[in-house]
Amino acid sequence: MLALRLSLGAQPAVQVRRLLVAGASAGTGFLLLSALGHALTHPDPSSSGLRLAWCAAPLAATVYLAVAVARTDPATRPRPGLSAVGLGPVKLMAISAATTALSCLLGSALALLVFLQLRGDLTGMPLGGGAREFLAAGRPLPMPAALTLLALVPLSAAAAVAVTLRPREPVTGAGRAAPTYGRFGAYRRTAMLESFGAYGRFGRQLGAAAHGRRTAEAPAGEQDGTGAESAEGSGPELSDGSGAVVPPVVPTAAPSGLPWGVAVLAVGLAVEALMSRTGSGDGPAAFLGLALTCLGLALVGPGLTHLCGRLLQAVRPGAPRLLAGRVLMTEATRIGRPLGVVCAVVAAAYAMASLHDREDPSAGPLVVLGVLLVAGCTVATLLTAAVEAKQAHSGTTESLRRLGAPAATLRRAAALRAGALLALFGPLTVAVAELSAWPLGG
Repeated sequence: MLALRLSLGAQPAVQVRRLLVAGASAGTGFLLLSALGHALTHPDPSSSGLRLAWCAAPLAATVYLAVAVARTDPATRPRPGLSAVGLGPVKLMAISAATTALSCLLGSALALLVFLQLRGDLTGMPLGGGAREFLAAGRPLPMPAALTLLALVPLSAAAAVAVTLRPREPVTGAGRAAPTYGRFGAYRRTAMLESFGAYGRFGRQLGAAAHGRRTAEAPAGEQDGTGAESAEGSGPELSDGSGAVVPPVVPTAAPSGLPWGVAVLAVGLAVEALMSRTGSGDGPAAFLGLALTCLGLALVGPGLTHLCGRLLQAVRPGAPRLLAGRVLMTEATRIGRPLGVVCAVVAAAYAMASLHDREDPSAGPLVVLGVLLVAGCTVATLLTAAVEAKQAHSGTTESLRRLGAPAATLRRAAALRAGALLALFGPLTVAVAELSAWPLGG
């Protein structure tokens, strides 16, 4: 009941994102029911199993979107004072998982109603033509099997949200952090270092500067609602005049997945080129190469985003370029991962378009629905990640505005971030898509 009350009392923007999850769940559920209908009308288990396997991509995209929406939900974000009323991190994680399951259940119920309506079970007027093949009109629908397939999306999304938002202990070393004493002797187990400047303004805090100079230390060990640790500062602290310390927007260490992503991408392209030379460009090995290529694009996203941030700050940067570059470096993982997934989906869709003429035309509407569903979920996930990044830096943005930073500078920095990402990921996606479509197109 608490999850339902939080869902109904959320802001309109949050409700829109939850409706997107429900819509994606409805589309995935309809594809799963269509695979079941095809299995009822075709005794060959191999073709029906292949159609069911193709539903894995929409299912993964829906779960990915559900996790991204849950991370940006302000109602289930840990805040001071909630533990006193019994809403600790574990309870908030359970509420978030339950809210996600409710949204997906709504979509699954809608998918079942639409499927029954098209079959004619509700009105007695089924669709004709090629739709009868995957609707199994005139045949009894096994409800236990249908409900089992429809339960895949809510259960998978709720489990993924629970794993992603589970409470985490801050890790500072190989072993467990030793008990320490915090401000004014408060006992805790987090290895959070505080200097005299944290509660007295008679000097700077000692930070681990990345370039070897003495800088102020941003509060380390603090976590946001997603469990991600905040970055240590590499620039001076800002003060808003009231004595409060405002942590600057600072870069973090480069993501470690860039070399692996480049290697996987190169292997995928090599496999596709080899299959093209041997004349088996439409065989299973070629599709394996395409899968490896898409995986490589997804893995290099955070590293390339971090690289964009470094390039923006090169050659005597001004305030807009410096701010844009540091935000990209800080949010490299948060923004780069969904951006890499979007590039992988675009490249795969372009490559698979070369097989359109060779595919069975009876499955055309379902293929279009699956492609639109995967593409829509990945784009919505990228936009949701951008909203999450904006929420993470809302305090810093407000502090910069109080310090007199012009609004035009902040808008120019946002435009520079978008332009730099488009300039790097756009040509890369087009090149990989062309190289992937060449072997598949024969």
